[in-house]
Amino acid sequence: MARILAAPTVIPAAGEPPKIIEEFIGHVNSKTAAVSIAKMTSPSGWRESGQKPEFDEFTVVLRGQLQVETRDAVYQVAAGQAIIVDAGEWVRYSTPGAAGAEYIAVCRPAFSPDLVHRDQE
Repeated sequence: MARILAAPTVIPAAGEPPKIIEEFIGHVNSKTAAVSIAKMTSPSGWRESGQKPEFDEFTVVLRGQLQVETRDAVYQVAAGQAIIVDAGEWVRYSTPGAAGAEYIAVCRPAFSPDLVHRDQE
C-alpha cells in the first residue's frame, strides 16, 4: 500500500561538529528495514569515526564536497557526483572543506547503530 511520509525524522549524528541527519525512509521514520534514505547536512570540519558497516552505502553529493576515506584511497566527492561503499569495507566520512556538504545517503539494508561497527577512538 502506498503511503506518504509527511516529514523526515531528525536523527542524532555521530562525529564533530554535529551534522544534521534527516531520515526520510528507514528504521525510525518509516519502520523500513530493507533500505534507508537520509539527507545529511554536514558543516565544515565535520568528521566521524571510521566504521565497517554491514550495509552497502550509496551517497549522492548535492552541495559542497564529501571526503570518503577507505583503506585503499581517499576520495573527494563533489556536488553532482556519487560514491558506493560496499558492506564490510572500512570507511570514514568527513567534510573538511570550507563549504561543508549536503548529500543523500542510501543504505541497504537500512542503517542501524547495530550494523555500523564504529571504530573505538
